[in-house]
Amino acid sequence: MSTRIQSGRRKAFEHQDGRCFYCDVAMWMTTPFELPGCKSERSGYARLKCTAEHLVPLCEGGSDQPENIVAACAHCNHTRHKRKRPPAPVEYRKEIARRVKRGAWHQPWVHERGLVGSGG
Repeated sequence: MSTRIQSGRRKAFEHQDGRCFYCDVAMWMTTPFELPGCKSERSGYARLKCTAEHLVPLCEGGSDQPENIVAACAHCNHTRHKRKRPPAPVEYRKEIARRVKRGAWHQPWVHERGLVGSGG
């Protein structure tokens, strides 16, 4: 990962108070132990790792400029880009918010530990 992307990810993480742009879940940067109540390295925590998300993908003319990078949990980022036609960020954010409210986006323990914020 380039230094510019790493810097953009860190700035976005801080600007978003450590929460995913799409689902509002608490994320971690270096180790899962950064999350409230984390006492183990359970495999599910990998889904909550902070990633740099390009709002406009590089392949579509986007850049590594800070205004084009948000912090997204690995689950949201990877799930969006697994689709043949990834939805626009605004539409994807709305879709994920609906799923989070139903408790259908993250595993139950994520909700039980209070890692999903009020925005998602």
